[in-house]
Amino acid sequence: MSEAVKVDIWSDVQCPWCYIGKRKFEDGAAQFGGGVEVEYHSFELAPDTPVDYEGTALEYLSERKGMPVAQVTEMLERVTGIASSVGLDFDYEHVHQTNTVKAHELVHFAKSKGRQLDMKERLLKAYFVEGHHVGRVDDLADLAAEIGLDRAEVVTALEAETFLADVKADVAQAEVYGIRGVPFFVIDGRYGVSGAQDPATFTDVLRQARAERDQVSAEGVAR
Repeated sequence: MSEAVKVDIWSDVQCPWCYIGKRKFEDGAAQFGGGVEVEYHSFELAPDTPVDYEGTALEYLSERKGMPVAQVTEMLERVTGIASSVGLDFDYEHVHQTNTVKAHELVHFAKSKGRQLDMKERLLKAYFVEGHHVGRVDDLADLAAEIGLDRAEVVTALEAETFLADVKADVAQAEVYGIRGVPFFVIDGRYGVSGAQDPATFTDVLRQARAERDQVSAEGVAR
């Protein structure tokens, strides 16, 4: 039996396409039918964003991208519609634009406890669907406690920046790979898939990676 195919995913908590891509990847992985081992890696889309940005997501995007508010509104409506098509109910009116470095640290903390995937999902839902703040230590600790992590331990780790080096290492690895946008999927350490692709694309790449690995294994046995 083939071992699980490793999938490394670079993403940011405030990236709408990362949440949409997560759902599409999960669908593709289910259609693949084989074992898949997923690990998330940090990517900061806007590391210069203040923790407590004074304004709406609409205002932030308009300022950052230099686009008219009407155009950004249209863009967000389109993204929200696509999110809805994969079962996600984005609520941009209540999104708290923030710096996500602490959220990334929390994902690494959760990884150290074997709960990375659960934490990643909780953060994305909190940000895009529920309107929670995901940039402040206390808010993040509350979300971590919801999935069963020790709140006090989370606060200590985030305040001490225990996992900041891991976040920086992920960002540095993204630069080595030439990743300029997220989500970005590295499958079996060999194939790169950029963006929220259709589920079938992920299914095909996973099957190809498994087939090539099995072929190499068979050739090794034959020798």
